[in-house]
Amino acid sequence: MVQDRWLSVDEIADYLGVSKDTVYTWTNQKGMPGHKVGRFWKFKSAEVDDWVRTGGAARESTGAAEEGKK
Repeated sequence: MVQDRWLSVDEIADYLGVSKDTVYTWTNQKGMPGHKVGRFWKFKSAEVDDWVRTGGAARESTGAAEEGKK
């Protein structure tokens, strides 16, 4: 049985073919699914795949970063 293991920022960036900065931007501004574990971000490739397929990277900012500035 193959399990979907947790991926680091470096690993998910490599998986998607983008920079780490892009991963942080997408997580904070576009709602990319990630989970903060302590001070580290962790990702499930299946969740990220679904997010990409539904156009998550192409969406306008979700406002999550803006809400944090209030």
